[in-house]
Amino acid sequence: MYGKYLIYKYPIYTAFFYSLTLKTPCIQRKDPPRLFLLSTLLHSLMEPFRNPSRFFIYFYLIIIFIIAIGYREIIVIKPKLSPFVKNQYATTLEIKNQSQALVYRDKEEICNIFDGRWVVGRDSGSGYGPGTCPFVEDRFNCFKYGRRDLDYVKWRWKPKDCDLQRIDGKKMLEMLRGKRLAFVGDSLNRNMWESLACILGNSLENKTNILQISGSDFKGENTWAFVFSDYNCSIEFIQSWYLVEDFKVKNENRVEKVRLDLIKSNAHHYKDADAIVFNTGHWWTHDKTSQGKEFYHEGNSSYSQLSTEEALSKAMRTWAHWVEAHIDIRRTRVFFRGYSSSHFGGGKWNEGGNCHGETIPVIYDKELVKAPKLVEVVESVIEEMKSPVMYLNITRMTDYRKDGHPSKFQPPEVKNQDCSHWCLPGIPDVWNEMLYAMLLRTL
Repeated sequence: MYGKYLIYKYPIYTAFFYSLTLKTPCIQRKDPPRLFLLSTLLHSLMEPFRNPSRFFIYFYLIIIFIIAIGYREIIVIKPKLSPFVKNQYATTLEIKNQSQALVYRDKEEICNIFDGRWVVGRDSGSGYGPGTCPFVEDRFNCFKYGRRDLDYVKWRWKPKDCDLQRIDGKKMLEMLRGKRLAFVGDSLNRNMWESLACILGNSLENKTNILQISGSDFKGENTWAFVFSDYNCSIEFIQSWYLVEDFKVKNENRVEKVRLDLIKSNAHHYKDADAIVFNTGHWWTHDKTSQGKEFYHEGNSSYSQLSTEEALSKAMRTWAHWVEAHIDIRRTRVFFRGYSSSHFGGGKWNEGGNCHGETIPVIYDKELVKAPKLVEVVESVIEEMKSPVMYLNITRMTDYRKDGHPSKFQPPEVKNQDCSHWCLPGIPDVWNEMLYAMLLRTL
C-alpha cells in the first residue's frame, strides 16, 4: 500500500523476450515514440516463430538487428522521487516499529528520519515567525510573553543519511482538498495541531477563509477545527488524554477514574477522518495516574493498585482493538506520535521544576536520558497490531531540545513553569514535516 515500485534496467534481450512471448507490444522507454517503434518492430520480427517456413530468412535479420542496436537500455518503470532519499531509485517504504524507524530502502541507501542531529540554520523552516501566527494559544506563544532569545527557532532536524523536506503549504492543502486530518490525544497533540495550522495558514495570501470552530459549533465538547474553506478541508483536534474513557470530578477539571476497557466516547467524531494522528503519554505520568490507587477500572471493577505500565498496556490494547474494528484502513491513514520528552530540573512540574535558563540543545549524547518505560509499552502494542499504524518516533529528537519549552514565558496567571510543551514556532513544526513527508507517500 506504500507505493512499491519495481525499477530494473533491462537490456535489449529483454525486449526480445517480451516481444517473443507477448501478443502485443507493451514496453516503455524514456523516449516513448522510439520505444513504440522498437517494440512494434520486434513484435513483427517474431512472426517467423509463428510461421516456421520463413524462419531462416527472419533469423538472420534478427541477429543483424540485435547487433546494430547493441546494449541500449530500457527503463521499465520510473519511480516517484522519495521526499527523504537523494537517490532517485528509492523503491519501498517500510514501517519498522521494532527499530523505531521510517525507512526508505533500495540498493544503495537506507534513511531513518528519526535518527539524526539538530543543526543550526538561519531559521527553523516553518515559514512563520515568533509572535506572528494568530492560531497559537497563549501558553505556546513564548514571544508574546517576553522570550527574546530566539536562537531556539534556528535549529533544524537533520537525519543522518538524507534531508527532511520542508512543508509546501499549498501543496499540502491540495493534498488535503476535500479531506479531514484529525489530531487525537493530549495537549502535546494540540501543540502539533496549532503548529500545522500556522504553517498552512502562512502559505496563503488570503487568510480570511480560514475558519476556527469549536465545541457545539463543531462536533461537541473538547473538539476544535481549522477549516480551510477554499480547499474544503479541515485539520481537527479532539481531546482524549488517555485515549480510553476518563471520568472527571463534578464541576472540576480533574480526573477521578479511568476505564481501561472502554474507548473514549468522542471516538465517533474522528473515526471517518482521512488521516488520524494519535498520541498519549504525559497524563500517565501525573501523580494520581502513576500511583494507580483505586484509579483504574475495568467494567464494574476497580484496581486497588495497578502500575502505570500495566494500565497503559491495557489502555493501548483497548485502543488497538478499537482501531482494528472501527477504522477503515482502505480510506483512513493511522499515525501514532511517540512520547515527547520533558526537561524539568530541580523538581516535578508541580514542585518547582524549571527549565528557563536553557538556551541551547543538548550537545553530547551522554547527557540524554533513557526513554521512559511507557515508550516501550506503546511501541510493543503498535508492533503487534494487524492494522498498519505509522509511528512517529520523536522521543529522542525531543530529548535534545531542553531549550525549546515555554518555561516561564507564559500568561501571568500560570504559576508553574512549562517544560513539557513547546514554544511555537518550534519543535512541533518538525513533527509536521515528518507527517507531511509520510502523507506524501500514503494519502
